[in-house]
Formats: sequence, C-alpha cells, structure tokens
Amino acid sequence: MEIQPIGVMRSCFGEKFATPRQPGLCPSAWGRIHFHEPFRGEEFLRGIEGFSHVWVIFGFHETQDKGWTPTVRPPRLGGNQRVGVWASRSTFRPNGLGLSLCRIEGVESSAEGPVLLLGGVDCIDGTPVYDLKPYLAYAESVPDARCGYALDAPPAMPVRVADAAGEDFAKLSARDQSIIREALAQDPRPAVHDDGARVYGARLCGVNVRFCVDGQVTILEIAPG
Repeated sequence: MEIQPIGVMRSCFGEKFATPRQPGLCPSAWGRIHFHEPFRGEEFLRGIEGFSHVWVIFGFHETQDKGWTPTVRPPRLGGNQRVGVWASRSTFRPNGLGLSLCRIEGVESSAEGPVLLLGGVDCIDGTPVYDLKPYLAYAESVPDARCGYALDAPPAMPVRVADAAGEDFAKLSARDQSIIREALAQDPRPAVHDDGARVYGARLCGVNVRFCVDGQVTILEIAPG
C-alpha cells in the first residue's frame, strides 16, 4: 500500500527539540493543517464542526531516515531502560507514523481552500499529515485503562523569566507566552542531561528561546528565530 500526505501541519514548534512528547501537554500549542490538492474541497470537512477533537495521523519526517530498532529507550524511563518499540511512542518506527489527539478550534478560509485550526498539538512545523478521524468519546474513552510505565503525566517544572529577557518576552502575544511556558515546563532536555549551567536554545513561536534548567526552568533570552 502506498499513501500520500493529504496536507501539511504548520505549527508553533520550529524544531523537534522542546516540542511536547505527547498531545495535550501544551494546551496552548496551535497547529494549522493546510490541505494539498486534490484534498482542498470544503466537502472534505463537512460536519467536522460537530466534533471537539480529531485524531491526526502524521509522519515523523525528521527521523524517518534515521532507521529504527526493535527496542527503544523511552524518556519516561530516564533514557536508560529499553522496551519494545510497540510498547512505546518512539518516533523511530518501521513506518514512521504518529498519532495525536488534537482539539478542533475551527476552520479558516484561505486562497488555497479551508485550513483546519487545531489546539494542543505536538507536531513540528512542516509535518506531513496522512489522515484525520474524528474522536468518538463513547468508543475511545477508557477511564480504567492501564498505562504501564507512563501511568501519569510527567510533572511540570516551574518556569521563570530572567530580568534580561523580560522586556522581549512581554512583547510576545499572550498565547505565545503560554506556549513557551508550557513547553519548557516539560523539561525538554535529553534524559541524560543534568547540567544546571548548560544553556539550551529552542525555536518556539518564531523566536529562539534560550534557557537553562536548575531545579526550575529559567528563560535567559528571547532572540530572533
């Protein structure tokens, strides 16, 4: 079977680093699906306004060429324990497909057809989208489900803005500020990193956010993206 993208995701996340590892962990995050020909007709989205959430099937396009292995090291296990790839949500998969449950925020008209507006996304800008399926609560909500080694959401770290970054941070929109705080609160560092003096940079909301982590996340600088 051959599949082709139906569209592309444009989002607030400019790179893999600092993009949330699961949907919904950064509620303010936004994404917009721009559809390719021949999938741009308004009839493709007819009735979607009646649903609050949609499953997005997409491709891990930035890691697909790096191959895969039968076992992986999930960040939730500190990056030093292996589990089977089928027991993980690793991006390194045989077919390179991802699945995210996103909030529907509306449909916007454009010169190239309708654009689907989403919230709570965990896809980087430029992600190919292969299919959409509306979320059905009666069939897919399982309150007593077991979640193995990922029973609870990862704890969020406190985030502060250093005085040197305060003026530039304040110039961002309220939503952009929330996205940056929510994304960095997930502690995007590799699991093996624990150096409070190390400075990281993440492309979020069109800017380069420089920060360090030492018990809390401190935003040091907001630089042009």
